[in-house]
This record gives sequence, C-alpha cells and structure tokens, in this order.
Amino acid sequence: MNLFSRAENLAAATGWILLVIVGLAVLLGGYIVAAYNRLIQLRNRFRNAYAQIDVQLKRRYDLIPNLVETAKGYLKHERGTLEAVIQARNAAVSASNQAAQNPGDPGSVRKLVEAEGALTGVLGRLFALAEAYPDLKANQTMAQLMEELTSTENKVAFARQAYNDAVMIYNTARESFPVNIIAGMFNFGPAELFEVKSEAEKEAPKVSFS
Repeated sequence: MNLFSRAENLAAATGWILLVIVGLAVLLGGYIVAAYNRLIQLRNRFRNAYAQIDVQLKRRYDLIPNLVETAKGYLKHERGTLEAVIQARNAAVSASNQAAQNPGDPGSVRKLVEAEGALTGVLGRLFALAEAYPDLKANQTMAQLMEELTSTENKVAFARQAYNDAVMIYNTARESFPVNIIAGMFNFGPAELFEVKSEAEKEAPKVSFS
C-alpha cells in the first residue's frame, strides 16, 4: 500500500471518528436539553400545586379574625388564648407570604409548616374553650364560621397532598442518575414536602355546636 492510499484511509477513518463524535455530542446535547426541560416542567408543577395551598391558607387566615371577634364577647376571661390565636395567625401569614414568593426554598416551607403547627395548636385550645360556653356554641355566626373553617381545612389537606405528590416526583427526578448531574449543573435544588408533624395537625380543628 502506497503512501497516498494510507493517507486516504487515515482521512476516511478520521472522518468517521469525527462523525461519531459529532453524533454523540448531538445525542448528549439533546439529552441534556430534554432533561433540563423535564426538570423545569416538574418544578413548575409543584410550584403550581403550592399556589393551590396558598389560596386555601389565605382563606383560612381571613376567617380566623372573624372567629376571634365573634368569640371575644363570650370568652371575656380568656383574653390570653384569643391573643395567642391572633399572634399565631399573623406569624403564619408572614411565613406563608415568604413561602409563596419561592415555594422551591426548603427553609421557607419548613418555617410555614412550623407556623401552621403552632396556629393549629392554639386554635385547638380555642375550640376546647368554646365547648364550655353554651351561648357561644349556640351563636349562629360562630357555627357558620366553624363550618367554613372546617371546609377550608379539608381543602388545604387535599391541596397539600397534591403538592407533596408533585414534590416527590420532582425530587425523584432530580436525584436520579444521570439527571442529578444536570440538576446540579443548572442549580435545581431539592423541594421541601409540606409534612404534617403530628397526629393533631393532620385533622381539621373540630368543635361541636350541637
């Protein structure tokens, strides 16, 4: 084989190698784009799911001052509990506003979960007190507010479950190899579950007005 033939073969081999490299680069680039777009889609899905929680929480926060104002005339000796409810409600509103700005921030979601747990606890104390006041239990406004609050709590629970499902799918995708490499390259951080910390928080506050 002469020198010219060898050069032709080398050029052909080099051409094939370059073609393979370009093909692999195109495939890799396509995979990265697809994985990136998938992460964007999943992140938007859990953020939208959080927005549904936010709607119901705002409804809950709007009901609580009316509830306290109605109870105030009957629970004159329980000012401490009423004030604790308002303080916990305001703290939850602040935490909710912060979390709504960036549902992908685990710290903000954890703070909201803690604030919601505190609010649920003081509401439970208020409802326990209400049981001991027959006139308050007979108040139609209080009964209506309680019904609306219970309905809202149920909607919060459904929205929270949808959000947690979306977060689980997103977190699983971003942690799976090799997508985790792409997630790290483009700063797709983990999302925080909206977890209920205790059995008492898992159920909507209840009080009997029968």
